[in-house]
Amino acid sequence: MNSRLVVVLRALAYVVVALVLVGIVFELMGFSSLLMFRSIAEGAFLSKSALLGSLRWAVPLFLSALGVLIAFRAGFFNVGTQGQFYLGAIGAATAVHWLDGAPAFIVVPAALIAGAAGGALWAFWPGLLRVRSGTDEVLTTLMANFIAGLFLIYVTSGPLKDPTGTGELSASKPVAAAYRISTSSGLSPLIIAIAVASAVLVWVLMNRTAFGVLSGLAGRNPVMVTWQGARLSRLGLAAFLLSGLFAGLAGAVEFMGPSGRLVSGFMPAHGFTAILIALVGGLSVVGVVGSSLFFGGLASASLYLPIIAGLPSAAIDVINAAIALFITARTGPRLRFLSRFRRKEAQS
Repeated sequence: MNSRLVVVLRALAYVVVALVLVGIVFELMGFSSLLMFRSIAEGAFLSKSALLGSLRWAVPLFLSALGVLIAFRAGFFNVGTQGQFYLGAIGAATAVHWLDGAPAFIVVPAALIAGAAGGALWAFWPGLLRVRSGTDEVLTTLMANFIAGLFLIYVTSGPLKDPTGTGELSASKPVAAAYRISTSSGLSPLIIAIAVASAVLVWVLMNRTAFGVLSGLAGRNPVMVTWQGARLSRLGLAAFLLSGLFAGLAGAVEFMGPSGRLVSGFMPAHGFTAILIALVGGLSVVGVVGSSLFFGGLASASLYLPIIAGLPSAAIDVINAAIALFITARTGPRLRFLSRFRRKEAQS
């Protein structure tokens, strides 16, 4: 059996175990686990509206998870997806603000490019610190998430603030209808085309190019890559940039699509879920497609939990956390091996 398929099937087994465990916990708390599973099924997959809702949440998660896949396959743990997602949305909002009044065929591509560039630049400096000084990228990308969250609050309450807005929530002006790439449904031919093109591009990059072969080798055995004469630093920096690019693109799509405006602190668990999706998908493009649909379905089902099972929508976060617990336990030995290698590399 294909080794990548084995990895995906093993991850799915962990997901099932996590779901059963959460069901038992909720039963002990007085809720019905059967109703919980029913609400997830009905909210995610058992009707046309549920399927559309699942796709709406799956697309931005999928784009960010592609970025996570690239970095993790290269052995670099970019956990700053949330911050890169925010910078992508801010980049797109800035482009729309500056080009307001220009034709849509100029503004839309410019905003998408600005979003991708914003995410890539936000991933660049942790990557540079990592390859130049051996700084732990887990710490720097985590810190970058907090800085990006504060920067988002600043721009939505300052330079990009909607002057007509009221209330405590700071937000930018809504994107003009001419520049929106979807309605609140989050689906349109352009968004689907972006997702499909990104999937094809990343698959070709990781499976048919020297970068993909070397980065895959670096993730499994970085010692061998250095013996082959490859520059691990260049490989890592490229992986960080590409990883941030896709997270930034996800932010731009979310801003110009279903959200339609910047709001401080929006989608706070996006980056965490994207990491989960990449790990559950076995760091393969096909696996990430399937896991994105599953986690998109969970997000869509969060609206059904209070209605059918009497559970709060936040119960989905508990499910995600349980899945994360099992998945990270599985990848722990690999993380420790790479950390030991990097310490030796930094000391040499």
